[in-house]
Amino acid sequence: MKNQSFKLSATIAVAATLGAGAASADTLRLLTWGGYAPEEIVAKFEAETGHTVEVTKSNNEEMIAKLRATGGGGFDLAQPSQDRIAGPQEEFGIYKPIDLSKIDASLFIPSMLDATKGNTTVGGDVYGVPHVWGTSGLVVDTAKASMVQDYTDLCASDVAGKVSYRLKRPTLIGFAYSMGLDPFAAYGDAAAYEDIMKQVEAKLIECKAGVKTYWGGGDELMGLMRSGEVVASMAWDTGGWKLNADNADITFVAPASGALGWVDTFVLPAKGKADDAAYAWINFVMQPEVAAMITAAAGNFTASKGADAFAADDLKARYQASFPAEAIDNIKWYPPVPAGLEAIEGGVLDRVKAAK
Repeated sequence: MKNQSFKLSATIAVAATLGAGAASADTLRLLTWGGYAPEEIVAKFEAETGHTVEVTKSNNEEMIAKLRATGGGGFDLAQPSQDRIAGPQEEFGIYKPIDLSKIDASLFIPSMLDATKGNTTVGGDVYGVPHVWGTSGLVVDTAKASMVQDYTDLCASDVAGKVSYRLKRPTLIGFAYSMGLDPFAAYGDAAAYEDIMKQVEAKLIECKAGVKTYWGGGDELMGLMRSGEVVASMAWDTGGWKLNADNADITFVAPASGALGWVDTFVLPAKGKADDAAYAWINFVMQPEVAAMITAAAGNFTASKGADAFAADDLKARYQASFPAEAIDNIKWYPPVPAGLEAIEGGVLDRVKAAK
C-alpha cells in the first residue's frame, strides 16, 4: 500500500509540472452511489495523492440522464451498473474506453473483472471495470430446509407450503439456470428466449401450490423467515446475512446453478477532464484495506481481491461461508437486456400469477 501511494504521489508530481491545464484536472468529479465514497476514504485519497474529490450521489437512471444531457460531460468518473453501459454507449456515446494499462488488474477478483469487461465491450473497446457487487440466490433455514441447494429445490415436497419468492425477473432467470437452461446465452435470440421462458412458466405453475406467498418487499420476507412461516426463499445475499445475525440457522446460500449477480462499475464519461485522477481513484479504492472500508459503509462487497479478509469478523465469516471461491466464479452476471425481452418476461409473470 505504501509503495502504491508513493507511485500515485509521483504521478501527481509529474502532472503538476505540466502547468495550469494539468492543475485543473486535479479535481475528480465523481458520480456515484451513496456509501461508495465515504468521507474518510475521500480524505485519505486526497491526502495521499494531492487530488481533490467532488462527490455527487445518484442512481442508474439519474446517472444516464445527466450524462446524456451533457454528451458525457460534467463528471470524470461515474458508477452505473454494468447493464447500463453497452446500450447507452451504442445509442448516445456518453463514455470513453477504459485504458486497461492504467488499471491494476491484480487488485480485482479475476472472474469479476473478466465478466465486466465482456459485458461492457462495445466495438472492441472495454468501457467498464467492476466495483461494488451483490447477488440474489437462496435464503435458507438450514435447520429445517438444508436440502434446498438450488432454485428448483423450492418446489420440493419437503418444504411445500413453506417457501417464497418474488414474481420478478430474477426468479425466471434463476429457475431457468436451475433447470439446466442458459437464458443469458439466448439474449440475442428472442425466439430461443421465449422458448426458455415457456419452460420456466410451466415449472413455476407446477410449483405454485407449494408457495406460501410471493413476497413483495424485504421487510415482508424478513418477517416470514423470522416467524418460521417460510424456511427457504429467493432473496438477496445481504438480506440473508442480516437474518443470520439474528438466527445462526438462517443464511444466504449461493445456488448450485449459480447466484445471479449485479455489478456497479467504474466508467469514464466521454468528456471527462481528469482521467489520471479517475484511474488513481480506481486503483486506490480497490486496495483490499480501502475496499473493506467501502463494504462497511455500503453493506456490499467489492470486486477487490482479498478485501473480505479486512471486513468485520462477523460479516467476513458470513461472506466466506456463502461464497467459497467456486461460488464466486459460478455467479451469473446480468448482461444488458435486449429490447423486447422484458415484454416476454412480463407475460410469463402475469400468467403465473393468474394460474390456479
